[in-house]
Amino acid sequence: MTRVKICGTVHDADRDVAVAADADAVGVISGVSVDTPRAVYRSTARDLVAGVPPLTTSVLVTMPSSVQKAVRLVEYVSPDAVQIHSTLDPGAIEVLGRRVDCRVLAAISADDPDLAAYAAAADALLVDAVDADGAGGTGETLDWERTADLVADVETPIILAGGLTPANVGDAIRTVEPDGVDVATGVERSTPAEDGQPGRKSPRAVRQFVANAKRAGREVPA
Repeated sequence: MTRVKICGTVHDADRDVAVAADADAVGVISGVSVDTPRAVYRSTARDLVAGVPPLTTSVLVTMPSSVQKAVRLVEYVSPDAVQIHSTLDPGAIEVLGRRVDCRVLAAISADDPDLAAYAAAADALLVDAVDADGAGGTGETLDWERTADLVADVETPIILAGGLTPANVGDAIRTVEPDGVDVATGVERSTPAEDGQPGRKSPRAVRQFVANAKRAGREVPA
């Protein structure tokens, strides 16, 4: 079964929509060095994570400049998993995994020259379309055929991201056969929320994304 993560949660209502839609994981972004409407203060991240129920995985998405800063943020927010974007090398990812009491995901591009090393160091790889600063959430779609070859060659669980939407996630899963999929921009509102807060999710899009992903996941041979 393909796991589904709704990322870039900025409001407790959006977190609760993802949980009610049967998402397997909820991602909260904090402590990043790029300008994104999906980043929240660490206190907000802690509150959002605290509201994730026990059977749903909470994921802190961050870009720490050092292992120690990552450890401090993880200890403060207390997520089930931490997802590191591009700022720590494979050796640092391995060290982080020994120092925190949660799983460690490494977010990389499909053509990262250190992919094998990251796969050996992390509990899972999130393969995303990253920008020049190493951040995800670009809305750009990956080459699924190429990513499918990656999945076949790597034993570490692979989470597919990059340009996924309710309309294309089924085809993405059937082509790549990843262990999980991740979405942020693809389920955001096309018009501002009533509170004017950017990065808010569309409940309808979230429900459609999760349903379409899980339906496609059941079609993929185990």
